[in-house]
Amino acid sequence: MAGTNSERILLAEGPAIILVEPQLGENIGMVARAMANFGLAELRLVNPRDGWPSDKARSAAAKADHVIDGTVVYDRLEGAVADLNFVYATTARSRDGFKPVRSPVTAAETLRGRFRSGEKTGILFGREKSGLSNEDVALADEIVTFPVNPAFASLNIAQAVLLMSYEWMKSGMEDHHAVAFDAPEQAQASKQEVIGLFEHVEQALSVRNYFHPPHKKAKLVDNLRAVLTRRSYTSPEIHVLRGIITSLDRFSRPGQITVSSQSGDDGHDGGTAGD
Repeated sequence: MAGTNSERILLAEGPAIILVEPQLGENIGMVARAMANFGLAELRLVNPRDGWPSDKARSAAAKADHVIDGTVVYDRLEGAVADLNFVYATTARSRDGFKPVRSPVTAAETLRGRFRSGEKTGILFGREKSGLSNEDVALADEIVTFPVNPAFASLNIAQAVLLMSYEWMKSGMEDHHAVAFDAPEQAQASKQEVIGLFEHVEQALSVRNYFHPPHKKAKLVDNLRAVLTRRSYTSPEIHVLRGIITSLDRFSRPGQITVSSQSGDDGHDGGTAGD
């Protein structure tokens, strides 16, 4: 699977994800995959409609086998939350009651803090069709709700788990602007290389009568150079561009004069049609 690397440390910690009466094995599998993407591993199912284990869930999990294999099934929600110290209930609609309502960011930060202090926590997710009941929500300590389109607030259960799992992962990052990997370092092109590109393009266009009428050539050249300097090039990018020009010249129509690359510094030799 793209992005999977068995040689790296597998994160498997954090709150338990509790699905209340999930229906489709495929949805459970996609939940497991979302959890594994963001370092969660403890999945609890309350009275799954189609039973457990599920081949469809394992297939949809896309090799998140450690989540699937560790899944625990409960008959009642009370049993699924009995050992937890703090629980969030996810919902897209307003509820009667006096429970605090938190954003996903605040909820994830709270869960992270309680996790670090050694508490066991969980997040409840409801049924595909109807979500959590008021009785389910009553077993939670607080509510978390997502900023969604108020006229279209229904989320697939795997999508909801993905959003909370993502916020959980972010809550453990020291720098929210950090990335998993950087672009490879490339040397900035020298002015000589950039000038060589200008001259190469200008020569290639000249033999094709691009600069017409002749008295407008100076302005057209200025425009061309302005376009080519809108960004800073690296040396490898200059080589790629000049290689493209040389290749186009090499396979020009029979009889057309082609342009040799300037001093061969683009890594490609010049040539004429028919080489």
